[in-house]
Amino acid sequence: MRVVQIARPGGPEVLDIVERPVPAPGPGEVLLNVYAASVNRPDIQQRRGLYPPPPGVTDIPGLDAAGTVAAIGDGVDTVKIGDAVCALTNGGAYADCVVVPAAQCMPLPRGFSFIEAASLPEAFFTAWNNIIWLGRLAQGETLLVQGGSSGVGMAGIQMARLLRGARVFATAGSAEKRAACMDLGADAVFDYRQDWAGAIRDHAGEHCLDVALDAQAGSYVQQQLDLMAPDGRLVFIASHQGATAEVNIRDLVRRRLTLTGSTLRPRSAAYKGQIAKALVDAVWPLLADGRMTTRIHAVFPLADVRQAHALLDANEQLGKVVLAVDSERASEVA
Repeated sequence: MRVVQIARPGGPEVLDIVERPVPAPGPGEVLLNVYAASVNRPDIQQRRGLYPPPPGVTDIPGLDAAGTVAAIGDGVDTVKIGDAVCALTNGGAYADCVVVPAAQCMPLPRGFSFIEAASLPEAFFTAWNNIIWLGRLAQGETLLVQGGSSGVGMAGIQMARLLRGARVFATAGSAEKRAACMDLGADAVFDYRQDWAGAIRDHAGEHCLDVALDAQAGSYVQQQLDLMAPDGRLVFIASHQGATAEVNIRDLVRRRLTLTGSTLRPRSAAYKGQIAKALVDAVWPLLADGRMTTRIHAVFPLADVRQAHALLDANEQLGKVVLAVDSERASEVA
């Protein structure tokens, strides 16, 4: 089978397409014929040498796959050969075939193509895990999503609005991206290139946030804590602005604030399977009837994986970038 190999840490030029043997599924696993795979920020970090796969996980990048079940391992009774699924992989989606724990497979939402379905798992798993579970967003609370036009950001805006009736603020770096966040249901969107914290304070007052989802950290941390209401929760999914921050502990104690964060990739298949079930129950019906959506910015054939990565490196995308691994079948609606 064809796979994308990272020859060495570096830019898109280090991505090569090579041949490797087709893997076999073990107990509790399935083998997918991959028709589409999306490109995510962790793939970029892995290519740069900053996000190595966990021990025992393939070095092939790719966390999102959509395709059909080609083989099943022992003990699998939740899917059968030929089923159309999308899945959060542990790695390896940039390939003609990938082995995935069966618990992490989900049916395609009704009416979705394989390309559209491939854009869902990583973004929606991450948003659910960090906003709904770790952030404990409750009905009617206020959520700030830093980087609202990212895949996780767009999923989070919609989840918060439709599942929790939340007031949602977001940040984005261009007028087009801010408009896209508003279209998805954000109540207000602020330019992170400006004084976004001051703009939020002017708009909604002091201590207006119940939950914030942040991939920046660094200098953002205390600014977000200053905006938190009592019992507010700040959830980190990355630290692009810096791995450390100076925090006012006394203020944190006075207002009973929570700082937490997560990396989903090393979690168990059982944990990810719980998220998969929650998404299929709560989110998939909203995708099927059009109340929730995914946005595809660009689709590249697998052979053009370097161009796909270059697009994310430039940070010019608005929506998901997807690889059509099987160009003949990727656009099919299952």
